[in-house]
Amino acid sequence: MNQEISQASSPSISQATSQPSNQTITPLVEQSDTRTDRSFDEIADHFEKKVYGGLKGDIRLAVLRRDIFEYCANMSQTLGRPLRILDVGAGLAQIAIELALQGHTLVINDISANMLEKAQASVVQSGESNQNNEKLDITWHVCPYQELEEKLAGNTEKFDLIMCHALLEWLAEPAAVMDFFDKHLTENGALSLCFYNPASFDYRNLIMGNFNLLDNTEYKADNKKSLTPNHPVAKEEVESWLKAHEYQTILASGLRVFHDYSPLKRGGHNDPDAVIRMELRYSQLEPYKWLGRYLHILATRHA
Repeated sequence: MNQEISQASSPSISQATSQPSNQTITPLVEQSDTRTDRSFDEIADHFEKKVYGGLKGDIRLAVLRRDIFEYCANMSQTLGRPLRILDVGAGLAQIAIELALQGHTLVINDISANMLEKAQASVVQSGESNQNNEKLDITWHVCPYQELEEKLAGNTEKFDLIMCHALLEWLAEPAAVMDFFDKHLTENGALSLCFYNPASFDYRNLIMGNFNLLDNTEYKADNKKSLTPNHPVAKEEVESWLKAHEYQTILASGLRVFHDYSPLKRGGHNDPDAVIRMELRYSQLEPYKWLGRYLHILATRHA
């Protein structure tokens, strides 16, 4: 695998974590509402199990694969070459790794060294070669996305696709990341944004009868272990950023548009393959897609 790790040219991410100047464990959200970028370094195992340890994760990946892989295949065919792809706040980087296996060049970033260690372990398990039997072309950067500016300074080529999945809701200043995307995306490049849908929080708690929680305007999730963000960004807010930066949405999907709202599992709910099939069917249909626990928007500067 053609693998580069950015932290002080270290041979492993484990060693990189010992250098405080390059890797900072971000403090958790405080009750005083102090906003900081969130790292899952301390709960990487919990994150992996909670987000991807069951059907919820399978649905999430199924929708993202359908949306992204088809677009990448078409773009690669149009350009006549593999794509240059950046995954910002990649976490376990499943989609990015699969794109590398398809032959594309990947730069994978996350603030958490522990998360990227898990991602690298997945690469080793995959066999480290793409579909053309070539070594995977992956560069790893363990740092906040704000420090990527310096690390990418030597790369004159911009990216054909930038992915940012489940990151916006954990940033102290999420709107600011749009300037970063503008600088590093090619003129005809695409932006893949996946983010927590705050409307789904209200809807699920209405269904579950958690009216006291909804009446509590001071409610904050305990983010020591909870993966429910306290500062999600609404669809309308993200759309306003895209419009301000002159992007056009080419598709929008909902992730888990019904699965999480079914406290009583009956009939087809007991068949995971059937659940995924129906989630995929309704994920791009109005009005169901806007009920997704997460939303995925694929946007380009030139639709």
